[in-house]
Amino acid sequence: MSFFSRLEARSKQIESLLCIGLDPHPEDLGISQDNEIIDRLFSYCQRIIESTLDVAVAYKPNIAFFEAFGGSGIHALKDVIDFIPNEIPVILDAKRGDIASTAVAYAQAVFKALNADALTINPFLGYDALEPFLSDCERGVFVLCKTSNPSAHQLQDLIIGSGQYLYEVVARLAVEWNKIDNVGVVIGATQPKALTRVRSIVSDMWILAPGVGAQGADLSAALRCGLRGDGMGLLIPVSRGIARADDPRKAALNLRDTINQERMGIHTDKLQNSKTMSELKKQIADDLLRIGCIKFGKFELKSGMQSPIYIDLRILVGYPKLLEKIAFAYLVVLEDLKFDRLAALPYAALPIGAAVSLLGEYPYIYPRKEIKQYGTKAEIEGVYFPGEQVVVLDDLITTGGSKLEAIEKLTNESLVVKDIVVLIDRRSDPQRDFEESGYRLHQVFTLTELLDYWELTDQVTKQEIQEVRDFFNE
Repeated sequence: MSFFSRLEARSKQIESLLCIGLDPHPEDLGISQDNEIIDRLFSYCQRIIESTLDVAVAYKPNIAFFEAFGGSGIHALKDVIDFIPNEIPVILDAKRGDIASTAVAYAQAVFKALNADALTINPFLGYDALEPFLSDCERGVFVLCKTSNPSAHQLQDLIIGSGQYLYEVVARLAVEWNKIDNVGVVIGATQPKALTRVRSIVSDMWILAPGVGAQGADLSAALRCGLRGDGMGLLIPVSRGIARADDPRKAALNLRDTINQERMGIHTDKLQNSKTMSELKKQIADDLLRIGCIKFGKFELKSGMQSPIYIDLRILVGYPKLLEKIAFAYLVVLEDLKFDRLAALPYAALPIGAAVSLLGEYPYIYPRKEIKQYGTKAEIEGVYFPGEQVVVLDDLITTGGSKLEAIEKLTNESLVVKDIVVLIDRRSDPQRDFEESGYRLHQVFTLTELLDYWELTDQVTKQEIQEVRDFFNE
């Protein structure tokens, strides 16, 4: 088995994402004589290991706390690793990274002499410094990507020529290096934005996320940003929060259970969003994807930005049956609104407005995008009377600017606008509305709702879904 196949099997078997750190701080040991070093180091770790064997996905000894005691400390580290049962992976936190010949020696020391299963690695020297650690699929590495220390941003958040953060470049390299399923990345749990961005890059790879506990990371935020769609792929290491507890086992169990409750809540939220969608909405969501109204990839927007999603609802005119379904979905929203007639905005919403008007038998008008320079020179097409209340229909909302311009044309004709209905609310924060202007926004779908549904039904890849979420959460 590859290292990460083994790690994942262990995680599923014991239903845990908890990695126990073994960091024997000198002040916790009470060592007074050199001849006590090995025994004290070993017994300190033994107590933690024996009390958490059925909870720990892996153990992560930090080599620095053993090296601090010289040869005796390394001797104790070897004893600790040998004491851990073979079925539990050992990740040595050593952050190695040096020129190739030195890296070969480090790999020999970590994987042969000490018999650790995985290692944290500093990628700053490039691939040749990592290659000696990558030849055996049964031995894993976690590449430092975005760390949890306060000054990590000084280098890791640098923007390089391609417009990416340096840590994103490292994540993409880690994907390239992961040829035999033995490469993961380290992203601090204190960095939820980075967790989100890197998860979209590394797809199903495992992330080691230190920072929960003494460093004050928000566990819930880390899980929401770093978990894969299947609730796996994120390893949460905790050391002092367990080692210094009066009852390490109780502390580990409580933390394991808290993580699992959060995982379940995240999955339930997404599943609930999918289940509460009506059959009609599910059919529309399926069809929008099928006919290409929603595309995933790289698209240049009018602003010049690169978007991972493109929504083109003008295509609907070629699919009358789908247009009819969408009209019914609008009617469900309109049932709760008070109005005299509909006002659809050009151009994509004009066929939608016509379909809703026919099915609901609502009178229908539309404001022109360009004012006629001949004949009546009308700004509004259709029959209407001053003082009537109209509901504005559109296909999509991003910023709301075009809606306000169109509404101004309607109100200039003494029409009253209170409500706007769209098929898809594409904004990053769907709770925002037009209250400051006195308007209420209603939608058939939020983009979040669609993404959750397509992810749960495996119609779009997890990486594509995550890229869209990252784009709108920036």
